[in-house]
Amino acid sequence: MIAAVCWVPKGVSKVVPVVAEPPSKEEIEEILKSGALERSGYGEDEEDEEMDVNAAKHTDEVAHALAAAGALGKTPGSNFDDITDGLKELDMEHYDEEDDGIQVFSSGLGDAYYPSNDVDPYLKDKDEDDDEEEIEDMVIKPTDAVIVCARTEDDVSHLEVWIFEESRDGDSNMYVHHDIILPAFPLCTTWIDCNLKGGDKGNFIAVGSMEPSIEIWDLDLIDEVQPFMSLGGISKKKKGKKASVKYKKDSHKDSILGLAWNKEVRNVLASASADESVKVWDVVTGKCSLTLEHHTDKVQAVAWNRHVPEVLLSGSFDHSVVMMDMRSPSHTGIKWLVNADVESLEWDPHTEHSFVVSLEDGTVQGYDIRAAASNPKSELRPSFTLHAHDKAVCTISYNPSAPHMLATGSTDKMVKLWDLSNNQPSCVASRNPKAGAVFSVSFCEDSPFLLAIGGSKGRLEVWDTLSDPGVVKRFGSHTNRRTVPALGVASS
Repeated sequence: MIAAVCWVPKGVSKVVPVVAEPPSKEEIEEILKSGALERSGYGEDEEDEEMDVNAAKHTDEVAHALAAAGALGKTPGSNFDDITDGLKELDMEHYDEEDDGIQVFSSGLGDAYYPSNDVDPYLKDKDEDDDEEEIEDMVIKPTDAVIVCARTEDDVSHLEVWIFEESRDGDSNMYVHHDIILPAFPLCTTWIDCNLKGGDKGNFIAVGSMEPSIEIWDLDLIDEVQPFMSLGGISKKKKGKKASVKYKKDSHKDSILGLAWNKEVRNVLASASADESVKVWDVVTGKCSLTLEHHTDKVQAVAWNRHVPEVLLSGSFDHSVVMMDMRSPSHTGIKWLVNADVESLEWDPHTEHSFVVSLEDGTVQGYDIRAAASNPKSELRPSFTLHAHDKAVCTISYNPSAPHMLATGSTDKMVKLWDLSNNQPSCVASRNPKAGAVFSVSFCEDSPFLLAIGGSKGRLEVWDTLSDPGVVKRFGSHTNRRTVPALGVASS
């Protein structure tokens, strides 16, 4: 399945990502001490670890034995007399004596033998061609769209970094550039451009998972085995009759269900957790700046207001959405009550006053915060209630270019596009992208009508929504792009 998808802005990624250095002995020991492998299911105790080491040594010994036997052209079960007879037949004592003028390195082999591949013109040309192809495959052009999806298959979780190449002739191309193995089942992601290594901008992604830690990975590194930074998490885990867990300072105590990066205050990250809390982190220092405990059940989603970056929304399974102003964190904030578990929420990028929230009962509700500001003690009713899907609406995404255009995805396997103008929603387009239950949709900032889709079937799909006549008719004035084929589908 694909739990989350997000886009990386064009031109941000390194043209040729760097291959990470393998971990040092000290780093490996630190990983073992942290218990990360145990939490990932790799090994249960020190005894198993020792057995694995012994097994590896044994495997190496067997491999050496097989190699030696292969060099003699015999298997380990061969008779010693056969080997002796073979050596006699080779007459190794007189190998350097010429026999009837036959030369060992003669043209009788058709000049097909060369002392090394470096001087073999055929192999040299082939190697050069292969190297050029490999380098070309590794290049990320400034015009390439990059999509990162959090994918799990057969109990193995990883981030896949996809390249989406748009073409003027309408023939798009998608492929996996590289991936990152994750130690725990991923639930949510958010891209971060704050350069944690110094300088102006970076290319990082934060990942929330079933673990209480938030991992931040450098997307410009290939073959990296550990995150650049972890926020919170387990520091020590004891086994036995009285099992106990010790958490790092200010860590969440349960799974990370939602993440939101502040695009204006770029070192700030908000997290929502099953431990019923919301935390605000400084990703430069790696420390928690603030913990909010205004919900009474799992917190599923968080979102920063793009126009007023100090304002944070959070939605919970306690059937509420709360708006907090970080300039007054001690204030109780403004609370809206909804009729079901909150699945996702998002601010309207075209105005500072509106947001939408999607619910487990298949509805989507819109709110105008000005109504709450004018009469905070009144019952805060939604601007509209949309019965969008037959099942839970897991994910929503506003179009960054076309005002009032919203995409919704549901466990009913459908993706729908809506026009929310005048608080009177109307369905513009509807599609079953064959992704299974839809868990994540996201519009691209650079190509605003491209919609990435991920779901239970584990296939990343990209829908160019301008291929739909209804979208062109309703929102075509917001773009000069011509339409291309409707759906790009990829699986791995």
